[in-house]
Amino acid sequence: MDKPTASLSSLPSPAPPFWRDAGKRALVFQVLALATVGGLGYYLFSNTQANLARQSIATGFDFLKKEASFEISESLIPYSAADTYARALLVGVLNTLKVSFIGIVLTTILGTIIGIARLSSNWLVSRLARSFIELMQNIPVLLQLFFWYAIFYEAFPAPRQALNPIKGLFLCNRGLIFAVPEGHPAYSAMAWVLVAVLICGWLLNRWGHRRQELTGKSFPAFRVTLFAALLLPFLTWFFYGAPTAMNMPVLRGFNFRGGLSVSPEFSALLLGLVLYTSAFVAEIVRAGIQSIGRGQIEAAMALGLRPGQVLQLVILPQSLRVIIPPLTSQMLNLTKNSSLAVAIGYTDFVAVTNTTINQTGQAIEGVAMIMVVYLAISLSTSLFMNWYNKRMALVER
Repeated sequence: MDKPTASLSSLPSPAPPFWRDAGKRALVFQVLALATVGGLGYYLFSNTQANLARQSIATGFDFLKKEASFEISESLIPYSAADTYARALLVGVLNTLKVSFIGIVLTTILGTIIGIARLSSNWLVSRLARSFIELMQNIPVLLQLFFWYAIFYEAFPAPRQALNPIKGLFLCNRGLIFAVPEGHPAYSAMAWVLVAVLICGWLLNRWGHRRQELTGKSFPAFRVTLFAALLLPFLTWFFYGAPTAMNMPVLRGFNFRGGLSVSPEFSALLLGLVLYTSAFVAEIVRAGIQSIGRGQIEAAMALGLRPGQVLQLVILPQSLRVIIPPLTSQMLNLTKNSSLAVAIGYTDFVAVTNTTINQTGQAIEGVAMIMVVYLAISLSTSLFMNWYNKRMALVER
């Protein structure tokens, strides 16, 4: 009996050549692209090293340990010209973080208010908000910085003729100078108590939400936290003896000594960045609110909710899912635009690095540090906002 012969269709088909296999072809292209980028990087690095060696220019970051020999007008930490370049650059980083953080907070608040005002049924409020947005969006941010810087120096008198509306507060072309409490352990204790209250309030708010989901009963976590945040620090201050001594600013020579001062450079930079960026944030907020269906708003009003409650409970929680991604981009833009501070004399990281480059001649290392610092700040902001965006995203069942 003859054995059955295998059909041609059951025979294994020969493997196609690798140039016709999409997976293998993609792998080859990736290897070639990686090799090209690596070769280009090696060429640029070796060529740069050779040119620097030919011109006898030092390389590396050993200069960070040397004495900086220049002063910095504003610093969040103690600094003098006898400190190292590393500490000077740290001062610049902190100054950049200071203006960026305060600017982001103020921009978010102001932009939200203007965006809501843009949709107001009041004709005057709506037109004023629209005019603000159109004006600020169409004036370059650098020009706005120059304008506010000139205002602070030309509109206010010299220190000897400083405006003194109330005791301990002076306004002149050197900035805003005001009295602050003298150092005392009570104030650090109050700060720690406030932090503890805010953490407990956050935990209480989460518990209140879970309780409401299970029982339907709400818990006034916000009001309890607000009451504790006002009462407990005050009790702490009273327990430490209720210190009231103030560090008052006093005019000595051509400037004030004592108190706390806000420089015109910082004020102009902060004001320009906040006003410029808040105009874009306002449009983002407006678009996010208008993305909510009209039917939901009418249903909320039919239930008897007041306009403020409709905004807080219905509109904003849903519109945040539309607002957060473009809002993140505006936060990053504000941080990167803060590098324009060098144009008005504010000593941010770019200004300190430029001075370091001028003194040491190591431009490549300086520019590389600027890139790394701004990349780190931008990535940190993006990671936080992406995490918050995921928390606010709708969960499909």
